[in-house]
Amino acid sequence: MKYAEIIYEIERRLENGEIRGGQRLPSIREMKERHSCSKSTVIRAYAELEKRHLVYAIPQSGYYAVVKKPETERPPVRAFLDFSAPSPDPGLFPYLDFQHCLNKAIDMYRSHLFAYGTPQGLPSLLNVLVRHLAGYQVFARPEQLAVTSGVQQALSILAAMPSPNGRRAVLLEQPSYHLFIQLLACHGIPAVGIARTEDGIDLDRLEHLFRTADIKLFYTTPRFHNPLGTSYSESTKKAIAELAKRYGVYIAEDDYLADLETDTKSDPIHAYAPTHVVYLKSFSKILFPGLRVGAVVLPPELRETFSRYKQLSDIDSSMLSQAALEIYIQNGMFERRKQKIVSAYRSRMLRLIRALDDCNDIPDVRHARLFSGVHTHLELPRRLPVPALLNRLNKKGIILKEIEPSFIAGFEKRSILKLSITQVEEEQVEDGIRAVFSEIKRFPVR
Repeated sequence: MKYAEIIYEIERRLENGEIRGGQRLPSIREMKERHSCSKSTVIRAYAELEKRHLVYAIPQSGYYAVVKKPETERPPVRAFLDFSAPSPDPGLFPYLDFQHCLNKAIDMYRSHLFAYGTPQGLPSLLNVLVRHLAGYQVFARPEQLAVTSGVQQALSILAAMPSPNGRRAVLLEQPSYHLFIQLLACHGIPAVGIARTEDGIDLDRLEHLFRTADIKLFYTTPRFHNPLGTSYSESTKKAIAELAKRYGVYIAEDDYLADLETDTKSDPIHAYAPTHVVYLKSFSKILFPGLRVGAVVLPPELRETFSRYKQLSDIDSSMLSQAALEIYIQNGMFERRKQKIVSAYRSRMLRLIRALDDCNDIPDVRHARLFSGVHTHLELPRRLPVPALLNRLNKKGIILKEIEPSFIAGFEKRSILKLSITQVEEEQVEDGIRAVFSEIKRFPVR
């Protein structure tokens, strides 16, 4: 059978090193002539090899051998247990795969690299993002999108630009993204806070602020909140959308961990109020922060102003990063890698929750039981000296950080510890959590 012959030949050549990792496979035409078969037979065989994760395809280039790590190679054991790290696990990133996409991007878009692009983004990437975002229940046309140098740039523009509603202040959940809080303070932009807890948000309080305060923008992370890790219910997201429409407030919906969602029925706020929601999608957590590519879906009234402010900010975002991301999504690498990362992080989160359930026998210490995402939190009694606790843990090689910068000035702060699993090996989770509670018990918290 020709189909099986082709698979066997490629497998044999991979095993004996005749075809090395990263090397291009024989072309479909070459294999067709060598085995005296149809083109479709070769394509079917290569597709099967791709399913087995032995090869991968790059559009308009061909098929390449996947680089395999030696069986004996094990990741180094980390000297510290860093439960504070926000960045993704480098061990889960396919460096060589993305390197091929970068090389292909240079090849395909070499003329673009010597000219300035557009503030909106690489047109071919915008078309890819339209289809990509539809998978997150965000439906938009290319002209509604903008590519930014990470979500951070998008937030900076949204905070600085005037709003059609004529208001000035930004409303933030408390706690919230600390760098955005610092940005608002740096530029003298008024910031207003509203408490967010494990149970969600006070919708009556939100309506009061929308109605009476000078709110132009409400910044929220409905899914896998930073730093709490919790998510809003669908009813809460619908209610927030209705209030935004009723009072003319725009919502900046930071969906930075959308790729880790396992609930297929969970929709973003954008699905309920696209005319009042700026949807922000990051690729930093599923790929790597250095990519510096974010996607923004803008309501009609904000597009022209946002584009003008962005052009004055940086003319355009990295064309090379945009082109490489386009290729990475187009050839299916993104989706395959996403599934592996979701599986790895979910396994670590389950281990973390089991460890918290086993170790937390202190009535005054609460932990959120979350089974998706990459982090959860501990809520500690206010009288517990958090700096002293963190100092003791640091001496034991366990890194945690205060989240005090996640509160705006003047807002009542809570004693919260964020627990992230992105930089902690699964087999080290229990020991780390056991040590955390051992130190907590040394303080008189009862």
